[in-house]
Amino acid sequence: MSKDDQKPNEPSSNSQGRRNFLKGSAAAVGAGLAASVPGVTSAADSDCEMKNPYGPRPGGGISLPDYYKPWPAIKNRNVFMPGTEILPKNEMRISFLGSTPWPPTRLQSGTSILVELGNGESQPRRFFFDLGNGSISNAIAMQVPAPLINDIFISHLHSDHYADLPYFYPFRAFSGGYTPLRVYGPSGRTPELGINHMIKHMKEMNRWHEENFNSCPIGDGMNIEVTEFDWKEENGICYDKDGVTVRHWPRSHVKDGASAYRLDWEDAGLSFVWTGDGRPDELSAKYGKDVDVFVSEGTIDVPQLSSMKLGAPAELWEYTIDIFHTMYYASGYLFKQTQPRMAAICHYEYAGPALEAESTAEVRSNWDGLFMFAGPDVQVINVTKDAIWSREALLPDGAAPASMDPRWLLKPGEKLPAEIKLPTPRLPREMQQEQFLRDLEIDPKKYYPPDAYRKPVQKWPGITLNPRQMLEARGIKVDDDK
Repeated sequence: MSKDDQKPNEPSSNSQGRRNFLKGSAAAVGAGLAASVPGVTSAADSDCEMKNPYGPRPGGGISLPDYYKPWPAIKNRNVFMPGTEILPKNEMRISFLGSTPWPPTRLQSGTSILVELGNGESQPRRFFFDLGNGSISNAIAMQVPAPLINDIFISHLHSDHYADLPYFYPFRAFSGGYTPLRVYGPSGRTPELGINHMIKHMKEMNRWHEENFNSCPIGDGMNIEVTEFDWKEENGICYDKDGVTVRHWPRSHVKDGASAYRLDWEDAGLSFVWTGDGRPDELSAKYGKDVDVFVSEGTIDVPQLSSMKLGAPAELWEYTIDIFHTMYYASGYLFKQTQPRMAAICHYEYAGPALEAESTAEVRSNWDGLFMFAGPDVQVINVTKDAIWSREALLPDGAAPASMDPRWLLKPGEKLPAEIKLPTPRLPREMQQEQFLRDLEIDPKKYYPPDAYRKPVQKWPGITLNPRQMLEARGIKVDDDK
């Protein structure tokens, strides 16, 4: 029968449906069966040669090392519960506050990675790599105090890597962050394409907001100290303080001015790499060597399937991947070149359950070691010299910020004083609002119940905190020598 004679709903002679496949006779088992089904190959038992790269571990899987295990500082082995674990000295914790470029979903916010270095105290040292859209909500839910969100390293100026910055910095000052915010990032081919220019105009865009919040005690919190480094520099140092060094190198991401970062913590002998966005490159393979945790961006390489799902031509997906991004095959290749103790992919679009196996298979085509995806938000990795453990953070949908601690307002090493005076507002309301608008306000006595009425406070009263009293109310006793 020719194709022209074939009925519209009749399968072609070489079509192999799942039901027909399962109805095949036992005689078809083996090489003959495999040959009759496109995409299926025969495999004898001896062909299965996958081995655990970390050595034989019966019952331990084929990609898990013996150092993948929890330890006493891990309070809950299954989930990370913010505010319940003190990060010990010489321990690093990496939290993926956001993990996608586009589209944002309820599972994934814009890209942001928090690296915390333990000092045995309630507030570890913190470094933020990118600050994508929605990531601040996860930082707050993780009980990171807003005033202590600082040292933000922007990999490049795509908005999914810094979109929360213009939203966040005025509210940080409003919340007690009275010291300048520190931001680091690359220059561009011209001055107008560097992070200095972006921050300058971001603040201009926010002028109304800044002046409005200057009616509150904000100190120097809305000042931003920008460290702009040369985007061309290879393995340049952009941060070097108290035993922590952050280095950078350029990446190929269509436009000049995209960078990768490596953090090295000398005291603990631990390290972290975030590639940012870009094509697979030799510099990331070189400078990521032997890092503890190597995080790459990643993209599934199924342009034909993307075309069927979303309607756009496959060539569009191919072009986008091939000039902007690192496909999962290449992420696995970079992991193989750098040999990290833990590999992870952040800045990826979760493609759904049906494609999880394909995504993993593409990575596994080159990397057979310890590996994870950074989503859904928030995945957490704890790292010591001897062990690594990963969990998902347990976050309530309506998480409140961390309770205010007057010690946040002190400089490093400063002893707790008897009193802390809050900064005086620079632009009180009467300096930036015309009187007729205040005259339009409804008399509070009209809407307050009589036994709830209080006289409105509309002039800055001058506020002084008693830090010991505040801490004692929370059951915290402070040594007078500290």
